[in-house]
Amino acid sequence: MRTILILRTFVPNQPDRIAFYLPDIAHTWRAGHRIMVQVQSSWFPLTDRNPQKFMEIPKALSIDFQKATQKVYVGGPDGSRIQLRVMD
Repeated sequence: MRTILILRTFVPNQPDRIAFYLPDIAHTWRAGHRIMVQVQSSWFPLTDRNPQKFMEIPKALSIDFQKATQKVYVGGPDGSRIQLRVMD
C-alpha cells in the first residue's frame, strides 16, 4: 500500500493501492449530493507542470517531459473505490 508520504515509482499497467485520509473536520454532504474525485498526476495547469519522472522539476528541460496515462480500474479486487466513514 502507498501513502502520500512514501515516494516510489509506479509499475506501468499494474494496479496499485494509494491510501490517504481526509482530516476529521466534519466533512458533510447533504442527502442526495455527490462528491467528485479527480485523478491526475500533477497540479498543472493550476500551479506546475510535471515531467512524470523523479527529478528536480525546476531544472527540467522541455525534452524531460513525457506523457502520462492514469487508469481507474473498475470491479474485482483491484477496482477503484472510496471508503468513507459515516456517522449518524
